[in-house]
Amino acid sequence: MGSRFERWVHGDWSTPVVSGVLVLVSFALRQSAGGAGDVTLSPQWWLDAGEHAAVPGTLFTLADAVMLAAAVTAGWGITITALRALVARVVGIDLLVAAAAIGAVVIGNFWEAAAVTFLFATGHALEAATLGKTRSALAELVAVAPDHAVVVRDGEQLEIPAAQVRVGEVVLVKNGTKVPVDGEVLGGTGAVDEASITGESIPAEKSRGDRVYAGTISRAGFLRVQATGTGADSTLARIIHRVEEAQDAKARTQAFMDKFSRWYTPAVMVLAVAAGVVTGDVVLALTLLVIGCPGALVVSIPVAIVAGIGRAARRGILIKGGEFLETSAKISVVAMDKTGTLTEGRPRLTDVVVLDPRLGRADVLRWAAAAEAGSEHPLARPVLAAADEDGVGPSEIPGTVVPVPGMGIMAEVDGQRVLVGSPLLLERYGVADARGVSQVAAALAADGKTPMTVAVGGTVIGVLAVADQVRADAAEAVSMLHRAGVTKVVMLTGDNRLVAEAVGKATGIDEVHSALLPEDKLDVVEQLQRQGHTVAMVGDGVNDTPALAAADIGVAMGAAGSAAAVETADIALMGDDLLRLPEAISLARRTVAVMRQNIVVALATVVLLLAGVVAGGLTMSVGMLVHEASVLVVIVNAMRLLRSSGHATVDQPSRPSLTSVGSRG
Repeated sequence: MGSRFERWVHGDWSTPVVSGVLVLVSFALRQSAGGAGDVTLSPQWWLDAGEHAAVPGTLFTLADAVMLAAAVTAGWGITITALRALVARVVGIDLLVAAAAIGAVVIGNFWEAAAVTFLFATGHALEAATLGKTRSALAELVAVAPDHAVVVRDGEQLEIPAAQVRVGEVVLVKNGTKVPVDGEVLGGTGAVDEASITGESIPAEKSRGDRVYAGTISRAGFLRVQATGTGADSTLARIIHRVEEAQDAKARTQAFMDKFSRWYTPAVMVLAVAAGVVTGDVVLALTLLVIGCPGALVVSIPVAIVAGIGRAARRGILIKGGEFLETSAKISVVAMDKTGTLTEGRPRLTDVVVLDPRLGRADVLRWAAAAEAGSEHPLARPVLAAADEDGVGPSEIPGTVVPVPGMGIMAEVDGQRVLVGSPLLLERYGVADARGVSQVAAALAADGKTPMTVAVGGTVIGVLAVADQVRADAAEAVSMLHRAGVTKVVMLTGDNRLVAEAVGKATGIDEVHSALLPEDKLDVVEQLQRQGHTVAMVGDGVNDTPALAAADIGVAMGAAGSAAAVETADIALMGDDLLRLPEAISLARRTVAVMRQNIVVALATVVLLLAGVVAGGLTMSVGMLVHEASVLVVIVNAMRLLRSSGHATVDQPSRPSLTSVGSRG
């Protein structure tokens, strides 16, 4: 009980509650005294001051004392904050309110002093409460952080704090419990709810070799997980850190408004003093101080940014900060890599064409796999997998592997130079097209496959073909991008023209650029920017790094498993869901619209209050009431962003046929 009372005393609501009670007591005392104010306390110097100055013989009454206490209670913290800001050479809203309240007390207008400070303190408490709700997404992320873990040590199960799990330890995840670490499933099967990380509501099936993330929840089954990331090194911790930074990062509009406020507040003080000197009306000067408070203007931008970024985080979309949120609202062109973005990124080997009559399928596959064993490119995996299935997989990594961006690789295997890649790679190393390799590659490409020529010691021995599937949601994502206001969706790929155009036609892409090297993708992005477009680039962050860096917004997909993507991408889509991209752009546009609405509300309020002062009849207390109401209006308006945008679930189109995965680009 004592701790609850102590929390309340130090909370946001204690000051306005106590001040409000004192105001009511003051009114009650005045009412009980018949309005005559005859409960005298002294000192006599208040005789001709304040709201009772027109009543001869009025003294400083008990009701006045209680009303003054109400003003001091509510205004003390405001004044301290204003003085601290002044020490830091910041002239803020609190200084305007404090100056007005002190001035009202000096002239004996205790009710106005109490009303202004009480309303300001109440508004501050309401702002804190509603702003807390706009940060609810961050609070939800923190809430899902696991507390305990069951680890296997020396053959025994031990329950320990999750932060004490060591990398490499085996953790047991039972049905209904939180996954305490990032890790790889060693054994068991289960279904894991990953909504806190990826935003996906449907549990993901997990089995041996699959990745799991801290903070997700097991909905079925039993898993043995080897920890790869714990505590602050987990994906959840990185997301929380990124959202915290993003919600505090300022948009360009907010930075401008902050600069505006630094000049605006002193200007209001000068205006108030000038009005008081010219008219001789102290009350008018104090009223100008109150109504000139730019509170709604100051809070209008950050509250929208916090709400927008919080809403995005709930949906598995990490936006780096207010500046990137604002830029995302202007995106007019989206450029996409093909492999892993428009396609599923899980290619498989479909063809092995033997061109050397002295060799067989196994020989071609063995040489290609031996070279690819030292490659990190996605195309290496299906070749190595097929070689393992045929029993010709390499036993060791080649001594020399030279990647040739956009073309393929050159490796030294058993003293022989092995080339695996596009026909352009053969030209680069002076290998003659003596066996019609170009025609074979073109025929495979026409079937929607990615051809890879294989040459050993300067002689072409065969062509491999690898194919991927176009994402089931790729066409719908492109359509949604258009509906979200994107004028053009462009594909940038290192694959050949035939394959690229086949994918473009299947997905509804507006413009296809094929056979591109990494620097070519950069050139296309820069050309689009010179045309006046705001460009978002979606890629894998490896071969697309130059284009991602040059684009106005760099987007990483499937970032849940990549710490680098979470930290470096301007927008990170945590789940492997392309539909999140148009959702992110739509949310950015809605957030910027709310920011503009809030600025209009804030400026209109100040103009109307100034008009009320000029027309006469507007008191300090009424001005502060309207001011606080405008602050709440902009906060409530921003909180609309936390609600669902109302997008209906899209029907998934039928799965397209196999298509190319891209040639090293």
